[in-house]
Amino acid sequence: MSFEKADFIVTLIWILLEKENSCKFARWTCLQGKRGVWIKLPIELVTLVEHAVKEGFYYHHAEPKYLMLVNWLPGTANTIPANATHRVGIGAFVINERNEVLVVQEKSGRFRGTGVWKFPTGVVDEGEDICDAAVREVKEETGVNAKFVEILAFRQSHKSFFDKSDLFFVCMLQPLSFDIQKQDAEIEAAQWMPFEQYAAQPFVHGHELLRYISDICSAKLEGRYTGFSSVPTVTSFSEKNTYLYMNGNVRTNSRGNP
Repeated sequence: MSFEKADFIVTLIWILLEKENSCKFARWTCLQGKRGVWIKLPIELVTLVEHAVKEGFYYHHAEPKYLMLVNWLPGTANTIPANATHRVGIGAFVINERNEVLVVQEKSGRFRGTGVWKFPTGVVDEGEDICDAAVREVKEETGVNAKFVEILAFRQSHKSFFDKSDLFFVCMLQPLSFDIQKQDAEIEAAQWMPFEQYAAQPFVHGHELLRYISDICSAKLEGRYTGFSSVPTVTSFSEKNTYLYMNGNVRTNSRGNP
């Protein structure tokens, strides 16, 4: 899949502002090598959307301060990539030396008033690494400082939030502090609970996904399971550090860019 962003946004804005009833669409098609037209419309110019749509543009995605509209010019298959399709979430398995797991009861949502104790969970922010998100969510919900250890498992589901797909990563963390200061806005209660007591909850037994997660966590505690630890690396696409999540039992002599 390949595409090029047109570098003539100023010209396009000028065309849309013309007083004529119809824009000169031919001016776009004659631009050599251009197959797709992208227009990043600042929110201050939102009144131009109607004019753009009448000329064949459609929404690609929206952000707080702009709308992105696109138009595929030739009569060939449209290769403009779709907007982001997934949301990424984490569940934090935080276990102390007494085999007590950090659990919370939520103040809102589907678990409100159910008495169900669950792992701290949350959504990964834009530009945030999975390992950092797990540490942040635990701190925000319970006040406990923790260190990321491994990704134990992940699940992909579809047609979830806003009809998007969802990736959910179960992360193991090691607590660095133990005093709980719950987040009053979202958390009804938080505590350290023996892992066996957490796993014995009827809700966990009655939910296939949670049974799998509970079994994985139990196997990890017994030394029968190894997850994926975070290895800092740099790719050829960016000089920014990223993380490769890999099995810690694998020995590698890799150095530099993968």
